[in-house]
Amino acid sequence: MKLWVNGGLHDADAARVSVLDHGLTVGDGVFETLKAVDGRPFAMEPHLDRLTRSARGLGLPDPDLDEVRRACAAVLEANPMPLGRLRVTYTGGLSPLGSDRGDAGPTLVVALGETSHRPDTTAVITVPWTRNERSALAGLKTTSYAENVVALARAHERGASEALFANTVGQLCEGTGSNVFVVLDGQLHTPPLASGCLAGITRALTVEWTGALETELPMDVLERADEVFLTSTLRDVQAVHRVDGRELPGAPGPVTAKAMRIFAERAAQM
Repeated sequence: MKLWVNGGLHDADAARVSVLDHGLTVGDGVFETLKAVDGRPFAMEPHLDRLTRSARGLGLPDPDLDEVRRACAAVLEANPMPLGRLRVTYTGGLSPLGSDRGDAGPTLVVALGETSHRPDTTAVITVPWTRNERSALAGLKTTSYAENVVALARAHERGASEALFANTVGQLCEGTGSNVFVVLDGQLHTPPLASGCLAGITRALTVEWTGALETELPMDVLERADEVFLTSTLRDVQAVHRVDGRELPGAPGPVTAKAMRIFAERAAQM
């Protein structure tokens, strides 16, 4: 396995980032995960746009997107695989201990790992912790991911693959690494970006291609929704067959199945 680190390819066991990198010491960094099918990254430009937005949100310099593209191409060529998780990480770089940044410049790492197709349905849980829709990090895809690690571990303990958060005012927000959609009376809804959720690339495409409405939704909508599904880079559109103790028999339901079909057809044309 070869990774790109700060300007070149390195064998995985020789790739090095300083232990004083701000991404490690204080989580001062942003990242993107892209699906790569037979060496072709999906929706590269929207992901790079979001990488830039996230970097600006943290006050980092804009990433050199030409370098990011070169790095992604080099890593994909060096590591052929049928289905991969391409990870672009961009941090505050070598810095003194503490929250102040140094002046050494950012760190760029691109890595690729093999992955497999997800099942058509999954189980989710809700967790008691909240997303802060007024946080300085709201809507940014940052490396400050520890609360997601904790919530996802809780989900795995309970036989689920994802955990769903409310925001601070009790509205449905998002999962640890996914966006959530619900079906009410045949209509698709998803929380708006103002809820504090990430502006998911797959979410945006699903809204565009299915006509889903962006709606403020109370958390208890999960107790009465006719159908629920998740979207993310590696899930695409994935039906939910259980939310906490509530079973949703027949998942994927008709609206979800249609969304899955539309997404697969349209994505294949991109």
